[in-house]
Amino acid sequence: MLKIRLQRVGRKNDAAFRVVLTDSKNSAKSGRFKEILGTYNLKKGEVLFKQDRISYWMKNGAQVSDTIHNFLVHQKVIEGKKKNVLSKKSPTKAKKELKKS
Repeated sequence: MLKIRLQRVGRKNDAAFRVVLTDSKNSAKSGRFKEILGTYNLKKGEVLFKQDRISYWMKNGAQVSDTIHNFLVHQKVIEGKKKNVLSKKSPTKAKKELKKS
């Protein structure tokens, strides 16, 4: 199964990410991917996607990771709600605020 997900690149303490199309069996650090579909620079806050290629691969059955799904919803490439990518062990901020009240 093909998957669209983030791959970390860059130096230590200077995180940057590539959006890559890869087989789901490949690890994120393996470096084996089929196509680079965009970049995400964490420090600058730049998010650049090749929207036409992402939509092409999604139509052909590629699955997106939860984080990439949230980026695509934010940039209005796809319709839908954002997914919770926080771990299930730690409650979200809204739940913490409700418990304090």
